[in-house]
Amino acid sequence: MRKSGILLTMLLFLSVTACHHDKAYNMGEIAAVAAKNYYDELLQGHYDEYVDGTFYRDSIPDVYRRQLIANAKMFIGQQNEEHQGIKEISISHATADTTQCTADVFLVLKYGDKTKEKIVVPMIECHGKWKMK
Repeated sequence: MRKSGILLTMLLFLSVTACHHDKAYNMGEIAAVAAKNYYDELLQGHYDEYVDGTFYRDSIPDVYRRQLIANAKMFIGQQNEEHQGIKEISISHATADTTQCTADVFLVLKYGDKTKEKIVVPMIECHGKWKMK
């Protein structure tokens, strides 16, 4: 009887940890798709949608929002000047913290000059949506 109790406890532990791992994987995957979508918006010149993908605890003043949009435009201009633009964005991988509802998404930026850069995009889930921190 004792062996069956130990076996049952082990199976329960494995099922709980497996579910936790799957949840973290799914959260990371969802956050990664959201991050890539925000950066795709940036590449398409939809700077306002990119800025709207950023997490703010409270609403931000219009002046600050316009500054963030201007910064996004300048960033793309700089990448065009230095690297012949960003030609493609791909997801490398993501890690999620299920207790904090956060994730780190690793994206690969492929430039027109054939160079690549891996960046990390910290993400947070807020009201069912993933936003950039």
